[in-house]
Amino acid sequence: MPVLTRADGMQTEDLHLSRRRALGAMIFTGYAAAALSAEAAPIVTDSAGLITDTVMIPTVGGPMPAYLARPSGAGANPTVLLASEIFGVHAYIQDVCRRWAKLGFVAIAPAFFFRAPGADKLPELTEFPAILKIVATANNAQVMGDVGATLAWLKAQPFVKTDALAIEGHCWGGGVVWMAAAQFKDFKAGAAWYGPLARPAAGAPVSDPTRKYPIEIAAELKFPVLGLYGGQDKGITAADVETMRQALKAAGMANSEIIVYPEAGHGFHADYRASYDATAATDGWKRMLAFFRAYGVATGATLAA
Repeated sequence: MPVLTRADGMQTEDLHLSRRRALGAMIFTGYAAAALSAEAAPIVTDSAGLITDTVMIPTVGGPMPAYLARPSGAGANPTVLLASEIFGVHAYIQDVCRRWAKLGFVAIAPAFFFRAPGADKLPELTEFPAILKIVATANNAQVMGDVGATLAWLKAQPFVKTDALAIEGHCWGGGVVWMAAAQFKDFKAGAAWYGPLARPAAGAPVSDPTRKYPIEIAAELKFPVLGLYGGQDKGITAADVETMRQALKAAGMANSEIIVYPEAGHGFHADYRASYDATAATDGWKRMLAFFRAYGVATGATLAA
């Protein structure tokens, strides 16, 4: 896969190959070893009719790699920024980008952990403490800065419909969606798949003590968010979900809503994991697409499985 600073081709100033190859290695071809189920049959979306690239987003910390998938035709398209799980931009995240592109969207997944030592080995790691050490380097202020940088890059691309931007995220990335909603007016809508809602319990390790959590910023949302959660999630409790619902209600955020799938657990959309729940994942995807359309992030394409 070529590493491009611009989706329309490489320029002379982009040819710092050793650094760019190292960064490009953070867009992984395989699945996260720590979560891959031997029984899984992951959905594989081909790239026919699409343009897929690894692009470099200028950020304060240097060029950030991002996986990009978009329709190959001319013209501008609605665009989705996809925030990954803790495992980074591996095969599953790239496939979700291609699913969006098949529906007529531009989809981009930034490698938010690119600054961390060892991040290029992230999906190969099987010990969660090592994985979480990498993830902890991406504090909220840094990630919000990277979201802003990605927005700036997208707005400069001729294939992006700049008035039809959305953000979605899974697991850790679901939390990114809620936090981005409190900061950016650029997005029309967001979807948070089982993203953390509440501050960790007293005594739990906290890598970013200054950060706020979704429940604490419900009144600050600048665009509507659809939350998609599993009733059997052991890390995000029913009490957390209800507290977030009440916080949204108290703040008058009637356009945001949370859907709970009672029998689903955490990671129910991740088709490479044992936690995958096809019924909940399919329904959540349909609801997300309808939600985005309702708030102006639309395409004429029909929903794929």
